[in-house]
Order: sequence, then structure tokens, then C-alpha cells
Amino acid sequence: MTFSDIFSDPMVREIVFRALTVGSLVSLCAAVLGVSLVLRRYSMIGDGLSHVGFFALSVAAALGLGTTNSLEISIPIVIFAAFLLMKLTESGVMKGDAATAVVSTGAVAVGVVIFTFAQGSMTSDICSSLFGSASVVTLTDKDLILSIVMSVLVIALYLVFYRLVFSVTFDEGFAKASGAPVSFCNLLISVLTAVVIVVGMKLIGSIMISALVVFPALTAMRLAGSFKRVIGIAGAVSVICFVLGFFAGCLLGLPTGPCVIIVNMTVYALCALCKRGN
Repeated sequence: MTFSDIFSDPMVREIVFRALTVGSLVSLCAAVLGVSLVLRRYSMIGDGLSHVGFFALSVAAALGLGTTNSLEISIPIVIFAAFLLMKLTESGVMKGDAATAVVSTGAVAVGVVIFTFAQGSMTSDICSSLFGSASVVTLTDKDLILSIVMSVLVIALYLVFYRLVFSVTFDEGFAKASGAPVSFCNLLISVLTAVVIVVGMKLIGSIMISALVVFPALTAMRLAGSFKRVIGIAGAVSVICFVLGFFAGCLLGLPTGPCVIIVNMTVYALCALCKRGN
């Protein structure tokens, strides 16, 4: 596919517009939430929830919904997993990294078994679910609408609870001692991260979607010192990297997910090298 093919055919233009909108909004929200998660060393929660997302897709396949109409199943399952991870960590039953490892690996193992029983063999749907669809045609109007609603919700809630998120991010112990609703803040961030992951994993893949939470935040921390600037830069970097990766995938005939992640990795590596050089 060339740029002339993308912009000359009205049908292709519509598909590209839908994919760019969904991907850019998911990238923006993932980066904004990722800053708090990375600073608190909870970035692996995104990875754990993404693996649970694969399990949710396998359940949807077993119920005959397929991987293209699975949001109604995936969102509640991943939100429940986010709540479970938070409770396991807060209760002291397991440390955060151990709980994430148990949930994520178990979810993938059970998901593969369910996929196999549901479809009779290891089909290409598993690869699409794990690594992202090679075709942006699979994105629906439902994905577009949900991504818009999700982005508005994430940004609005982040602005409303900015002071709470800031205090919990940098000193959770002091925030809890001062009477701040720390558990509510943790649950809010976990639930919003779960929704972002579910919406984005069809395009990026359940294995790689967590990279959108981590890389933009790490890149922004190399470029800025204040919390507000890190959030702004992370969002901008994430969207730009998605657009570059998306068009690179279209022009080279490669899946969108890996291309987007490679661009994010490259940008982070360049920023790290430049910062070290200075």
C-alpha cells in the first residue's frame, strides 16, 4: 500500500481514519495513565491486565462471539482482574509483582486451552489476539465510539482527580495518613487502565499493548522534570509514535502493533542516548 492508495480510495480512507482515531486515543490514554504506574513501579500491572485481555478474548470465542465482537465480555473480565490485583496487593496476600505474574501467566495458559477447545485447533485468531491484527479492517464503529468515550472519560477523571493522583503517585503513605482515598485512586487508575487495554489490544495485541503504558512515560521522563510536563510529553510522544508506526506498517505490509512498539522503542533509545551524551 502506498500513500496514494491510502488517500485516493474513499473506503480505504475511512478505514485508515478509524484506525488512526482509535489508535491515537488509546495511545494518549495509555501514556497518561502510564506515567503514574511507572513512577509507582506498577507498570507490570498493565502487562498483567493485557494477558487477562487475551483470556477474555478466548472466553468470547468459546461463547461464539468471536474476537471482533468481544468488548461486552472483555471489559468486565479485565476490570474484575484489575480489582483482584489491587486487593491482592493491598491485603498483603501477595506482593504486586508476584500477583501480576500469577494472574498473567495463568490467564494466558487457560486462554490458549479455551481457544483450542472452542475452535478445534490453534488458529490465526490466537496470533491476532496476541500480537494484533494484521488488518485494520477488523476495527468497528463500536471500537471507534468506545475509544472516543474512553478518552474523554480518562482525561476528564484525570483532571478532576489530578491532585489526588499526584499525591498518591509520589507519597502514598503520606496521602493515606492525611486521609486521602488512596484505595479509590488505585482502583480508578486500575479500572481505566483495564478499559484502555481492552480497547487497544485488537489493534496492538494483548502481548504488546502494555508497551504503550511504559515506553512513552519512560521517554517523557528523559525529557522533562515536572509531573505535568511528563504527562503532556508522554501523551504527545505516544500519539506521534503510533501515527509513525501505523503508516510504516501500512507501507511495508506489516502488522500495526509491532511497528508501533518498535517506533516507541527507537524514540526511547534515542532520548536515552542523547540524555547520556549530555
